[in-house]
Amino acid sequence: MMNMFYSAFPDLKVTVNQLVAERDLVVGHMTTEGTQTGEFMGIPASGKKISITEMNMVRIANGKAVERWGQANAMAMMQQLGVIPEQ
Repeated sequence: MMNMFYSAFPDLKVTVNQLVAERDLVVGHMTTEGTQTGEFMGIPASGKKISITEMNMVRIANGKAVERWGQANAMAMMQQLGVIPEQ
């Protein structure tokens, strides 16, 4: 999945806004930004910039990430790319 993002947004930058760890869980709140210069999910390169927030939770076992749950503001990204109209 990350290859798809880096192909479409080669200047992709993820900023960790907050990171919390407890027992075997790590939760991060991030801001992801980039400029779409390549095709993304069938959407032709637009040259438009995106800035979205996301949250991810990862479970660690034996020093490895074994499960991940995440939520990104995909609707905002599609609006910023001009695929979905802003209301």
